[in-house]
Amino acid sequence: MPDIKTLTVLGTGVLGSQIAYQAAFHGFAVTAYDLDDQAIEKARARFAQLAGIYRTQVAGAKDGQAEAAPANLRLTTDLGTAVADADLVIEAVPELLELKRDIYRKLAELAPAKTIFATNSSTLLPSDLKDATGRPDRFLAIHYANNIWAQNIAEVMGTTDTDPAVFDAVVEFARNSGLEPIEIRKEKAGYVLNSLLVPLLNAAAGLLLQGIASPETIDKTWRIATGAPTGPFQIYDVVGLGTAYNIAASSADSGSKAFAQYLKENYIDHGKLGVSTGEGFYTY
Repeated sequence: MPDIKTLTVLGTGVLGSQIAYQAAFHGFAVTAYDLDDQAIEKARARFAQLAGIYRTQVAGAKDGQAEAAPANLRLTTDLGTAVADADLVIEAVPELLELKRDIYRKLAELAPAKTIFATNSSTLLPSDLKDATGRPDRFLAIHYANNIWAQNIAEVMGTTDTDPAVFDAVVEFARNSGLEPIEIRKEKAGYVLNSLLVPLLNAAAGLLLQGIASPETIDKTWRIATGAPTGPFQIYDVVGLGTAYNIAASSADSGSKAFAQYLKENYIDHGKLGVSTGEGFYTY
């Protein structure tokens, strides 16, 4: 079974930065890659914020563990440098099929033969991407939930080409980085988590577009009636309205496309992307 000690995360957005910090917090050597210096500076700010969160919210954390994590992190805008010694690369770039395929074609040329590739895509199947990787036997999906330090699951899902030893190695990596591995042995769009979550989010969007109730009322109803800590529009803000837009816009469903247009006109065009920008359906 491959031994995973070094991790590279491609994309330092809300979830990409969490994936990187979680692994660094648990002692892995982590490289975080993004396109330009502006993105890297935003990543530094996210890591600083995460250090405070982990210090106060992670049960069982050892003294100094949160403070030590940054020493395990490096950031770069050079893709070749980022993957030069990676045992595992986790791709967390926007949910656009051709963008992801293009990334994997570049990775196939730059990464050493030992490197395992994994997508964090929440909507695409790994089989949609495997041919672009140049190493389908060393490729699979690993899907994280937001607020990874608390909602600490990692859904691991391979394709029919994934080497079982590679699958097991990624499961072990997830466990060693403080996560509860969810082993999915057959491809399923949405994995387990989003197969349950997406219908809720779509229903909430439909209620909003139909003028049935406001986001605040829909969220309040869900929280009070189910005991859930957050409502669907609060979840949208955490996931990021840019991600929600990309998913909805690429759907063939007319309702999803209408929601994408609503997001664009009312939020995205005004720079309101959710928690990451301080405003979305709510102000933070």
